[in-house]
Amino acid sequence: MPDHAPQPVDRRLPTDEARELIALVRDIARREIAPDAAEEEDAGRFPRALFRLLSESGLLGLPYDSAYGGGDQPYEVYLQVLEELAHARLTVGLGVSVHTLACHALAHHGTGPQRAEHLPAMLGGGLLGAYCLSEPSSGSDAAALRTKAVRQGDDWLLTGTKAWITHGGVADFYAVFARTGGEGRHGITAFLVPGDADGLRAAPPERKMGMKGSPTAQIHLDGVRVSDDRRLGGEGQGFAVALSALDSGRLGIAACATGVAQAALDEAVAYATGRRQFGRRIADFQGLRFLLADMATHVEAGRALCLAAARLRDAGLPFSRQAAMAKLLCTDGAMKVTTDAVQILGGYGYTADFPVERYLREAKALQIVEGTNQIQRMVIARHLVGPEAH
Repeated sequence: MPDHAPQPVDRRLPTDEARELIALVRDIARREIAPDAAEEEDAGRFPRALFRLLSESGLLGLPYDSAYGGGDQPYEVYLQVLEELAHARLTVGLGVSVHTLACHALAHHGTGPQRAEHLPAMLGGGLLGAYCLSEPSSGSDAAALRTKAVRQGDDWLLTGTKAWITHGGVADFYAVFARTGGEGRHGITAFLVPGDADGLRAAPPERKMGMKGSPTAQIHLDGVRVSDDRRLGGEGQGFAVALSALDSGRLGIAACATGVAQAALDEAVAYATGRRQFGRRIADFQGLRFLLADMATHVEAGRALCLAAARLRDAGLPFSRQAAMAKLLCTDGAMKVTTDAVQILGGYGYTADFPVERYLREAKALQIVEGTNQIQRMVIARHLVGPEAH
């Protein structure tokens, strides 16, 4: 047994309500999520029932307006909830982040009647969402998307293929971005598409190195008919809608990465204080102590930057640059921390008997999703010195 069991993160929270919320999340994580995480991930099972439980517990609409079933929570609190969920199982934490991303276009750009009709079910009615921007030929270059939406009376017909869609095939609704005008970013429009729409079909899930319990699939749209009252925002405004969602979504990824890194650090500390070699704990060897110290510093630095960006967002201040920085720092940090955790556990770290090899495989995904870390560097540099010269 370890001499020093890791303690929960001591969080600085703004209200008693937020403290009670974190306590609720930790209880759900301890009882419902963590015990089966390794087995469920190994089997590639998506925890749909867990998302229903989270919805019933008010955890799928935290940063949105309570008038529509949301939780009225600031991003500073919401991101700490995501971290706790990802600490227990990344599939769950990331799933909540993606669902929140999928609700963004309606919550921030929909009309009053649209929000009243759809948001309550999306935020607290057990529904689960997906965000459809990427395509097989346009990942980082999202403005080059080819999926088309053609006007037909009071309806739109959507045709094309979306790629790398988290919750593809299991979502109840999709936020879909399609081309309604000319080339480039100004010809794109956002739509809210039901998951059971005629002509919408999911391909078999991708076979991934990690996050096997979270389905990632292509979505094929073959003349999917949606009414104009499911158009979100004005025609041609979809790319701006997409980018505004991604700034917030990147903070969600940063928080999830912090949760994974914290889980890896906790496992490494527990192992290092319990494992004895040469007559003493391996935690007493200076080389390993320094490694743990660096890991802890990566985790704390990532958490601090992520929450600083969240506070800017909560204050209504620009936060795009800081969101990109947080996504970059937290996910690169998670990759470093999980790699070092495997090293600390040695041969055991390379086996599936301990969770750190899974954390490493999951951390890799976080450097890629919602804008690769190379894209984050481009975003940061653009804020510093302006757009690239061509």
